[in-house]
Amino acid sequence: METTLNLVLRIAQRLPVTLTILLASLLFGLLLGLVIALARIQKNKYLYGLATIYLSFMRCTPTIVQLFLVYYGLPQLLILFGIDVNSWNKMIFAVITFSLHSSAFFSEVIRSSYLAVGSGQQEAAYSIGMTYGQSLRRIILPQAFGIAIPNLGNNVIILLKETSLAFSIGIIDLMGQVQIILGNNYGKNTFQVYILVSLIYWIISILIERGFRIMERNYKKGHISIAG
Repeated sequence: METTLNLVLRIAQRLPVTLTILLASLLFGLLLGLVIALARIQKNKYLYGLATIYLSFMRCTPTIVQLFLVYYGLPQLLILFGIDVNSWNKMIFAVITFSLHSSAFFSEVIRSSYLAVGSGQQEAAYSIGMTYGQSLRRIILPQAFGIAIPNLGNNVIILLKETSLAFSIGIIDLMGQVQIILGNNYGKNTFQVYILVSLIYWIISILIERGFRIMERNYKKGHISIAG
């Protein structure tokens, strides 16, 4: 029978895979979320409509269904255009899925934070000769980011938990390693193994939460404001 320490070490071997999926999905999810948020803020009727439909689908369908749609459906779709992606690493499909899924929630965080800044900041930027793009880059988004940090942290923790579904398409991450361990042990120590992996996720979540608290505290020291 394996010791608890050995089990922890075996599970933790796949931690880099989970973190890679998390960080890559976070990066692309934030970028796409920003684009979606700006599309809704500008309220162009076509872009706004497309963004609203996208958000509704992503928020109202299970993540695992989205993962299977991307993993099984994307290759079939792209092959129609002569693009064969069957040789792609499975992690790419996981990152695509979690990026698309998380972007829907990140976009709402960004949009609400943008609106919380207030129109006075925009008007003040115009009064000193800034263009919309300059005011967005230098004034609005920096302030909106400061407001968004707590909610972003919560969504990163949610994204971490969502990545546990990656094992369902054969990726050996933390949960994938758990399945291998249980399979090799013929299901023995099931409760112990799941307790251990849950503690690992818990510890990572605590570290993320504390990291965002530190980020929020430090970021507010450089808070930008040009309007009272």
